Amino acid sequence: MPVPPTAPHSGATPRRRRRSRALGFAALAVSLLMAVPTAQTAFGEEARDGQEIQAVPGGGDLGPNVHVFDPSTPGIQGKVDEIFRKQESAQFGLDRHALLFKPGTYDDINAQIGFYTSIAGLGLHPNDTTFNGDVTVDAGWFDGNATQNFWRSAENLTLNPVNGTNRWAVSQAAPFRRMHVKGGLNLAPDGYGWASGGYIADSKIDGEVGPYSQQQWYTRDSSVGGWTNGVWNMTFSGVEGAPANSFPEPPYTTLDTTPISREKPFLYLDGDDYKVFVPQKRENARGVSWADGTPPGESIPLDQFYVVKEGADAATINAAVEQGLHLLFTPGVYHVDETITIDRPDTVALGIGLATIIPDNGVTAIKVGDVDGVKLAGLLVDAGPVNSETLIEVGPQGASADHAANPTSLQDVFVRIGGAGPGKATTSIVVNSDDVIIDHTWVWRADHGEGWGWETNRADYGVRVNGDDVLATGLFVEHFNKYDVEWYGERGRTIFFQNEKAYDAPNQEAIQNGDTKGYAAYRVDDSVEQHEGWGMGSYCYYNVDPTIVQEHGFKAPVKPGVKFHHLIVVSLGGNGQFEHVINDIGAPTSGTETVPSQVVNFP
Repeated sequence: MPVPPTAPHSGATPRRRRRSRALGFAALAVSLLMAVPTAQTAFGEEARDGQEIQAVPGGGDLGPNVHVFDPSTPGIQGKVDEIFRKQESAQFGLDRHALLFKPGTYDDINAQIGFYTSIAGLGLHPNDTTFNGDVTVDAGWFDGNATQNFWRSAENLTLNPVNGTNRWAVSQAAPFRRMHVKGGLNLAPDGYGWASGGYIADSKIDGEVGPYSQQQWYTRDSSVGGWTNGVWNMTFSGVEGAPANSFPEPPYTTLDTTPISREKPFLYLDGDDYKVFVPQKRENARGVSWADGTPPGESIPLDQFYVVKEGADAATINAAVEQGLHLLFTPGVYHVDETITIDRPDTVALGIGLATIIPDNGVTAIKVGDVDGVKLAGLLVDAGPVNSETLIEVGPQGASADHAANPTSLQDVFVRIGGAGPGKATTSIVVNSDDVIIDHTWVWRADHGEGWGWETNRADYGVRVNGDDVLATGLFVEHFNKYDVEWYGERGRTIFFQNEKAYDAPNQEAIQNGDTKGYAAYRVDDSVEQHEGWGMGSYCYYNVDPTIVQEHGFKAPVKPGVKFHHLIVVSLGGNGQFEHVINDIGAPTSGTETVPSQVVNFP
């Protein structure tokens, strides 16, 4: 259960200051026991509550929303165009699609990618599947403005762009992973309309990357041939060819390596057999993981997965996990009336095609136990109309096991509250376990669409971290009624943070936090001794009441071990104002124009 928001967050009290080795060995023993499924595998029956039930089968086909092509498939361009026409402007639609391309070479392809569409190669290496063509995202549907180009992805392909440069004009929740572009990459829409930031990982761009109108961007463990300009915040970690650290002019935050990373699991073909490759953890990574061939990792056959298709219920999903199966969510929308519970170490729960989970009756959508190595990836959790106290929980409250050798990871795991219809959740993501990797998440309380308004899609807190040694790489959290991010665990680190405060606050009183004007976008609790962040921004756009004043974007204790590098706050069009950047430090934003204010270091 989450900490009640009216309490001073019991997670804020010192839980334990680094785990004892005894706890670590105990947790290891438990993990070893739990690694052997107590129920039978998918090839028999299991007993639950004294009753015999049919075991859940592993493997099978990928369902009707997965479209698989090989170079000899007729009419590839026509099929891709048909899906794009359906999905181009379907921002809150129900269709989900995955376009999967078998290894080989595809000529004269321009795959335009719309909402809830993923495109990926099915090779073990990105160069196994080559397009002599493009994978394109533009913003013609929205009059050249790319700030709402969400919920789509491209993975595991090599591109030879027709004109030498591929266009990928996206904003949040649109990862570009494990891609090889034999040319340049343009991150802006045609006409250079606005775009609001995105994410690249484990990719090689031979030519120059041009963000142009992109407000912010994060690139991790990649290689680029060059990088031009930036608006407010361009952050790099472990990127060969990245520009030198130079914030704020130009606004580049550059770390030579990423301290800890593990690439996202992906589906591939081994001959005619589908498998999921699970890369190993990397430390102090720099450059792509596949530069010298297949990186270290594990291949898991599809028959060890429950292939989840539309119509599946939570009871069946949980039965599959209990009997030892991993989960592959095919493109679709899944309503659950009980929590999906993952208590087995090393379980993979992988979604493709923006697979979406909706809790119907106020339950928590997903709970992960305090176990080693769970991988949640490629999932969108959409709050239901009945308030959920939490939507995703990693570890129970008070979790204490040491997972440093094999952490749980959340990758391309997105949360949405409202927009597609009324939704409510008190806290979206709670991380109680130690050593968790949060690698690219967009946690969003809707500011447009259907079912939104200050109380209609009430959501007080975005992400709360209670665990120690948690690392966030690419943390996007926006529009919550109170704190967007709260951090209570020790030795937390965030590389790149993007935030907007809630647009729809009706007045100053609605956001008042005791004697403080507004709730910080990112708050480190006063109990914390060590915390560090790089390349972090918060923006305000109080368009209902532009006179609202936000005291600061960031709040943290003044201690030697608490450090921030390259913070920025921005008032968009002068709608609202920040008095400071962090605590009482930093110049105010003011006036009627978009005004940034920077603090290079804290303290």
